[in-house]
Amino acid sequence: MNKEPIEFYFDFSSPYAFLTSTWIDELAKKHDRFVKWTPIMLGVVFKTTGMKPLFHQPLRGDYGMLDFKRTARLLGVQAIVPKEFPYVSLMVSRAFYWLEKHDSERAVPFAKAVFRRYFLAGIAPTADVDLCALANEVGADVQALTAGVVDLEVKERLKMETQNASDKGVFGAPFVIVDAEPFWGNDRKDQIDAWLESGGW
Repeated sequence: MNKEPIEFYFDFSSPYAFLTSTWIDELAKKHDRFVKWTPIMLGVVFKTTGMKPLFHQPLRGDYGMLDFKRTARLLGVQAIVPKEFPYVSLMVSRAFYWLEKHDSERAVPFAKAVFRRYFLAGIAPTADVDLCALANEVGADVQALTAGVVDLEVKERLKMETQNASDKGVFGAPFVIVDAEPFWGNDRKDQIDAWLESGGW
């Protein structure tokens, strides 16, 4: 059985990435696989694609807000459209990578806490106080994490992961890659499930 990770690329400010974050691990477990969570800076990718954040696009943005809330209800997930959208998720993305290296068991719980803070509480986690609250929520070392987000190695890691994602063809979020097969969007759940079940077609 193939044990390669399912690659999950996301920006913490992406509404549909939030929805995918609520089911991706469970789906992977169903197929005896695991997920490699990889935050990227979608704004950097947009410089290549020329895209804009979904809710800021004419016509499509209004539909996106409606569909996001409707899809959340279908999944049984509580969600709101934050007033501040999007936000620059630089700090929390760096924090994730610091945790992944120094306190790995808390990295994914931290990511999920970031998503909840934004899409449930409507708080864009951009200030030190937000980082401290998130660290406390997952039981991470607050001082070490606060210092870690300004570490040069962590800064370079985020840049590298964003570039690597772009090189792999990642152009939006959520973006899932299963054994080199790309799937864009939260609505690809059933396709991903079927692909994992059958080994592809």
